[in-house]
Amino acid sequence: MKKIDWSDPVSVGRFIICNALVEDRVWDDVATSSLGVPVDDKSTCAAKAREELITAGWFLVEQVFFELSSSMERNVPRIQNTIPDGSRAFPGDRIGCLYGSADLLLRGERVALNLLCRLSGIATLTAEYVEAVKGTGVEILDTRKTTPCLRALEKYAVRAGGGVNHRFNLAELAMVKDNHTAVAGGAGNLHSMILYIREKGIPVEIEVDSIDQLKKALDEKPDRILLDNMKPDTLVEAVQAASGSGIYIEASGGITLENLREVAGTGVDGISSGALTHSAPSADIGFDWGIK
Repeated sequence: MKKIDWSDPVSVGRFIICNALVEDRVWDDVATSSLGVPVDDKSTCAAKAREELITAGWFLVEQVFFELSSSMERNVPRIQNTIPDGSRAFPGDRIGCLYGSADLLLRGERVALNLLCRLSGIATLTAEYVEAVKGTGVEILDTRKTTPCLRALEKYAVRAGGGVNHRFNLAELAMVKDNHTAVAGGAGNLHSMILYIREKGIPVEIEVDSIDQLKKALDEKPDRILLDNMKPDTLVEAVQAASGSGIYIEASGGITLENLREVAGTGVDGISSGALTHSAPSADIGFDWGIK
């Protein structure tokens, strides 16, 4: 297997799918083997939306059957995508169709659907967040609260839903949190920490949860400041304090779809939410057989 590029959804998808097929023991599918389906059988199945959703991850469906057909030395099914990733599908809409050996399609359908449903669920929830702040100019950001080894896929789904990716890993952007200052012996050591990070040439974000902490953070001139678990009136005060600094102001913590619009109205630049990836329900998509 090729070296994995953990930031590339295609590279990660290939890795995940190869292992998922092994996990599901697709080559030992006794129920499918009992059918005695000829290897050159031409069957048809369509992926159909069973609810309104935003699609994401069709390339993984294609990759599942590419890997499976290669391992079983069979012809790759013909695959047609009719609703591209990032597009809205309504109940009954055909997202895509597969034409090929029923033997292959039956073995790989669950792995393909699991991935398609998971990513489409994230894209759908993200789109709801994006719609809630429409017209405010505020970005909806994801976090690192992703499923281990699936980060590139889940962040891809966030983009498909109209969201914006925050840092991908610990090396991409240094976020100085309260945990860091506590270990360092208090906020008095913040300046030396920022100097060290700057020497590494890495962008820096400082997390604050009060106006007093914000004022100290502003003195350090970071690239971003995260306002953690602040109420809307405090967020307004914080945004006013940071006005003219050119620093990206991000709000996070305790934010739901119900209060999202109010938070966006405080003037922050972005709102980050771990819920986009850790709490998104899988979209309801099924494979219907025999559709022409």
